[in-house]
Amino acid sequence: MEAFKVKGGKKLSGKIKPQGAKNEALQVISAVLLTENKVIIDNIPNIIDVNRLMDLLESLGVYVNKISDNKYSFEASNISLDYMNTSDFEEKAKGLRGSIMIIGPLLSRFGFASVPKPGGDKIGRRKLDTHFEGLVKLGAKFKYDKNKYRYNISGKSLQGDYILLDQPSVTGTANIIMTASLAKGETIIYNAACEPYIQQLCLMINKMGGNISGIGSNLLKINGVEKLSGCNHKIQPDIIEIGSWIGLAALTKSDITIDGVELKSLDQILNVFSKLGITIEKSVNSIRIPAHEDGYEIQNNIDGSVLTISDGPWPLFTPDLISIVLVVATQAKGSVLIHQKMFESRLFFVDKLIDMGAKIILCDPHRAIVIGHEFKSNLKATKMTSPDIRAGVSLLIAALSAEGTSTIHNIEQIDRGYENIDDRLNAIGASIERFK
Repeated sequence: MEAFKVKGGKKLSGKIKPQGAKNEALQVISAVLLTENKVIIDNIPNIIDVNRLMDLLESLGVYVNKISDNKYSFEASNISLDYMNTSDFEEKAKGLRGSIMIIGPLLSRFGFASVPKPGGDKIGRRKLDTHFEGLVKLGAKFKYDKNKYRYNISGKSLQGDYILLDQPSVTGTANIIMTASLAKGETIIYNAACEPYIQQLCLMINKMGGNISGIGSNLLKINGVEKLSGCNHKIQPDIIEIGSWIGLAALTKSDITIDGVELKSLDQILNVFSKLGITIEKSVNSIRIPAHEDGYEIQNNIDGSVLTISDGPWPLFTPDLISIVLVVATQAKGSVLIHQKMFESRLFFVDKLIDMGAKIILCDPHRAIVIGHEFKSNLKATKMTSPDIRAGVSLLIAALSAEGTSTIHNIEQIDRGYENIDDRLNAIGASIERFK
């Protein structure tokens, strides 16, 4: 297993460009299964989770061609449904959370899909009921094989219907959208997820000849079509990575410019970092975080009470940045309550930060109080293990700000979501060494 050796205490400087959005990539790449025609997707991040999905699709029979760095064409004209019964498919699909995304397009186009219980981050229970309840509403038959931990879904002549989601699941919404796009009649999805990833998926399907309205809201209307064609699609910049670099700049007192951003997707993220006292200078397609030589101060609420930062479904603050915000708060002036509402195990990485000298009170699996050091006491280097993608990057950011040399193990978790993170950060002054 590979690890990082990180020399902390160095100020970074320069420009960095965000990769394509991981969460969008997993959805739109799965959507190529909706058509036999060629689909070209640009700005695909070169990360483990995305590469594993492309490998899975290629094994299913999708012709995948690399046009250039981060740009690929896909042609799903020769799909082998029998491959889903093989041990090779079992092994590849169960190691990837994103494998659940192939169910919708396979069902809508071929009338059948089967996947093992998917893996992914160990961040708490992430139920899949929403996916299958929605597909059953469209006329599919669902069967869960408890012995093989396998989900089977089948159905011909699917029919549109009114679907009220029990929760605004991003991947659940995506699966239902892809299925409904080829179903007969109109499908209405209420309480739909409306993240930028979902918006991009809808826009891509419309370019393929689909008929989806209400994009960007929690009420989607989908009029099914008989057939979808190919298209060209470009993945948006990764808002989670952008938030990570904002946190990195603040905690290391670095002057960093993030190029190639889309500000319309960043409003809530920038708002939360501003509440932590971080200065963000915006331009047309970039943001600059100047060096915070005098630190940054957390804003209290108007009545003087301690600020609470919590996550929620879009357009609320994304849960993927809660761990980043928590790390940044360790050196702020003031205190903040971090409330991770959507996942019950994402705050357990804070014990590593406490080992590094951070003042954090873990109240329960969902809440932590952070008392900032005001840079009067630096974090100390230590050995640690990355538990998941976002916590792993948070620990990396902490290590870059700490005194001494830290070691981070299990960095595959970081590589799953961040493209060449060590090379890109070293290019702006970091000292990160990858070793086995």
